[in-house]
Amino acid sequence: MKIEKSITDTSFQEGEDHFSNNAKTPLKEDAFEKSDHEKILLIQKHVHSILETLGMDLTDDSLKGTPLRVAKMFVNEIFGGLHPDKKPKASTFDNSYKYGEMLVEKNITLYSTCEHHLLPIVGKAHVAYVSNGTVVGLSKMNRIVDYYAKRPQVQERLTLQVVQELQEVLGTKDVACVIDAKHLCVNSRGINDTASSTVTSEFGGVFKNEDKKREFLDYLKLDTDF
Repeated sequence: MKIEKSITDTSFQEGEDHFSNNAKTPLKEDAFEKSDHEKILLIQKHVHSILETLGMDLTDDSLKGTPLRVAKMFVNEIFGGLHPDKKPKASTFDNSYKYGEMLVEKNITLYSTCEHHLLPIVGKAHVAYVSNGTVVGLSKMNRIVDYYAKRPQVQERLTLQVVQELQEVLGTKDVACVIDAKHLCVNSRGINDTASSTVTSEFGGVFKNEDKKREFLDYLKLDTDF
């Protein structure tokens, strides 16, 4: 009864609070003191406990390896973007050909995880910048999106993080990002609305100008189904 009272009084209310006002991923100060191996062993035990609590038979051939598989997936894959050592090295190059218009990398496949329910976010990111003298390799834009996506996320924060990272790498405010994604916490539970998607955007520097913003958005309408 004490557990039920505690959940009813506090945790249920906190579970409905989705507000976040920080563009930085909330991490503990000691987030990286444990090795990946240590984290995998701890998560394995917790997942085993969760499945047992749900009534699953962990001696079944299909289930007995699940706790370890989930732990490895959390640490090495879907939450791998939490570790700063995995941050992509985005080398820049001189814009020797003096290309002065915006560069747009569209339809970047995005897989992330909603930090409120730990369910998948699946969508596309569209990123653009105007060079101020330096350029970055095209694949690095994809890698930056992937790095920040691979952590418990909210889409608004992810959009900001992609823009802020590219602004730092390129040394310019002239960066924009639009993300269109489906959230399985909306599509597969709760309201069960399978048709809806969420669109977020962040426009920096010249992209705050309505003409430049419209130009970027018009590029996203181009048919690139080769």
